[in-house]
Amino acid sequence: MSILSIRGVTKRYRDHVAVDNVSFEMPKGTILGLLGPNGAGKTSLIRIITTITKADAGEVLFDGERLNSYHPGSIGYLPEERGLYKKMKVGEHLIYLATLKGLEETVAKQKIDVWMERFEMTDWWDKKVNELSKGMQQKVQFVSTIVHEPKLIILDEPFSGLDPINTNLIKEEIGKLQEKGMSVIFSTHRMEQVEEVCKDIVLINNGQNILTGSVAEIKDAYKDNVFQVRFIGDLPSEIAGSPSIQEVSENHLLFASDSLSDANNFIKRMLEMGMQISGFEEILPTLNEIFIKKVTAENE
Repeated sequence: MSILSIRGVTKRYRDHVAVDNVSFEMPKGTILGLLGPNGAGKTSLIRIITTITKADAGEVLFDGERLNSYHPGSIGYLPEERGLYKKMKVGEHLIYLATLKGLEETVAKQKIDVWMERFEMTDWWDKKVNELSKGMQQKVQFVSTIVHEPKLIILDEPFSGLDPINTNLIKEEIGKLQEKGMSVIFSTHRMEQVEEVCKDIVLINNGQNILTGSVAEIKDAYKDNVFQVRFIGDLPSEIAGSPSIQEVSENHLLFASDSLSDANNFIKRMLEMGMQISGFEEILPTLNEIFIKKVTAENE
């Protein structure tokens, strides 16, 4: 069953169509990458999912029900533009935000204490938000987003301002939340992070959904049938002169092949010539390469 069903959703602002007939399904317990260039319509779609605004057409189903005003209590949203009150103390701020999501104050404090210890934030309780660095504020806002254990978590550039250690910390926690059955929408411009975190993606451009599917399937669909071979020793001239060779260096080469079977035959030929093969793999495109290729083609 889907945690989120987006069906023909459209949103207009005067003469501008921000979201244009977008549809996709988000299965429960998955991490979905919501991608697109600036101005693509991602934020407009998120604002509809969180009921900040309403769609002009289409419908959104949340956990099998038509989206309504009660559902935001089951959603945690970390926006790209942070919204902490600078003069409030961290502890009271987190309790305040947790109670807005329906937690009783005593329960909220217990849950917040656990997260603050996990994130090494225990001595921040009485600090004001404006006394914290950007990265520290980001950790506070992440806790406020997930402390009520929502069914759906929406993270917009969640690693902004974080150093590599805290980025890995948050990344690990996102994985643990998924393991507990929570669903996560992960929106970022960092494609390498999407490859590390997400199983599925939705790519939006000019308000339209132009690519949907699993990361593995999409990378396989956009591959160029290029293979890399790492070898030891000299490369025979018969191999070096092959028209399928695209690149040769001291210890590896790239070659194109119509199929994996043909690639294996090429490797077999190299071995029959007495070459020592130390590695062989198919080169798949990165999500960043696919993103650029797909968006550029759509804009043309």
